[in-house]
Amino acid sequence: MEVHIKYDGVDPNKEQESLINKFIDNLKKSHPLKDDVTVIFQNKRTGTMTTGSRTNTHKLKILVKDRINRDILKTLSHEWVHEYQRTVLNRKKGKDVGGKNEDEANSKAGEDIKNFEYKNKKMEKVIYKPFQERIEEIE
Repeated sequence: MEVHIKYDGVDPNKEQESLINKFIDNLKKSHPLKDDVTVIFQNKRTGTMTTGSRTNTHKLKILVKDRINRDILKTLSHEWVHEYQRTVLNRKKGKDVGGKNEDEANSKAGEDIKNFEYKNKKMEKVIYKPFQERIEEIE
């Protein structure tokens, strides 16, 4: 299984790319997929997506909106779990809001990000940097 990463209107720095790659490595271990997957980090919403979406062609679209932080990683995990549900567990698509698949994806995404933070304490500054910048801006 290969993961292809694309950036559409997003220009991550080296720290952010490292963060994304390391997080994807964790997802590959915790939720191994059968097929190749393409992760697209995009700056503009497409279609009916809110924060992220998954297509039947193994594409995970993650809405970045000029930020790569904890929320983005959690959205990536959420969509990754949906890919796992559909392709590995062979589940049918569930409700977009609520339901077994959605509840499980939310739960697993929370678990994934917490485990990642715990195991990668040195990356905390990158994970939370956008929050700190916003706090300083407000102050």
